[in-house]
Amino acid sequence: MSAPMSIPPTISAGTDNDTTSPSAETLHLGTSPTLRVPQVREGYSIRLMAGNANPKLANDLAAALNLQLEPCEVGAFADGEINIQIKNNVRGGDVYIIQPTCPPNVNQNLMELLLLMHTLILSSAKRITCVVPYFGYARQDRKTKPRVPISASAVAQLIEAVGPHRIVTVDLHCGQIQGFFHKTPVDNLFSDHQVHQWMESKNFDKSKVAIVSPDAGGVARARRIADQYGADSVITILKRRAMANVIESAQLVGDVQGLICIIVDDMIDTAGTLCSAAKLLIDKGATEVYACATHGLFSGPAIDRMNSSVLSEIVVTDSIPQEHNKARCPKLTVLSLVPLLAEVIKRLHNEKSLSSLFSDRLC
Repeated sequence: MSAPMSIPPTISAGTDNDTTSPSAETLHLGTSPTLRVPQVREGYSIRLMAGNANPKLANDLAAALNLQLEPCEVGAFADGEINIQIKNNVRGGDVYIIQPTCPPNVNQNLMELLLLMHTLILSSAKRITCVVPYFGYARQDRKTKPRVPISASAVAQLIEAVGPHRIVTVDLHCGQIQGFFHKTPVDNLFSDHQVHQWMESKNFDKSKVAIVSPDAGGVARARRIADQYGADSVITILKRRAMANVIESAQLVGDVQGLICIIVDDMIDTAGTLCSAAKLLIDKGATEVYACATHGLFSGPAIDRMNSSVLSEIVVTDSIPQEHNKARCPKLTVLSLVPLLAEVIKRLHNEKSLSSLFSDRLC
């Protein structure tokens, strides 16, 4: 007769890089040695991760949440291909990737985002949220002439094909881009609260402030900010483009005589349109002109144009790194998106509403 099968003295559960085993309860099976059964831990922790797109924003966000960025090697092989390795165990984590697909390396930043998502999926993260403050390729959202791509749709399909659980972005160039993601929720946030706080800090006479939309497409944004701030006038500039970043003619709709004008837009690229609009406003009798935009791309001659323009101040957020631009342009003011993004991450993690955030004017 064969000897009875023995039960191993202890069975413990752990994960690579864990230094302690999960709590366990002991089951007594007759006279046999004890079997330790791991308990399922409720909840899961926030984990922050970032590529090379905007390290300052990622570090500031981690500090605001009282967290550390997860150690992650995002480099390149000798042939230029991206090399990624996540150093810690992220199994079961609620992971947020902080990675705008912004200049100067738009394609590099996009590829890093895709590979970070893929790596996290292979590492068994429980939930993956991409925090993309600036969504690259957003301006190519429709066909404006024959035989051109709808690049915003192609990028959305690329991201969705990898399989994140949610996308968080700020002030999309066109809100309908959310519809390019067919299965993934997209939260499009606004920097209105940051702009509103800056405007309040200037102590303008609100009866003499006009909020200006630089084109017909931005009228809704201008009205929203004017309502929040309490400005009476909303002005629109109708412009005719000869080609991208080149304006053929511009026409002012509204009276700006004796008013302080604040131009609001989603982004500033080469600043040619912005500086022309500011000159037009001054020529029509505005006393001062300011500019506020969520994203400061500042391509090509943008900084030189702004320095020599009639603009009194240019205000952008840190959705794109601005340290170098700020040193070159004394008129530039950078507002932080960290309070907004930190609050959003906390609410998403705790399964709380984001819409109430805007109705309460927290952001």
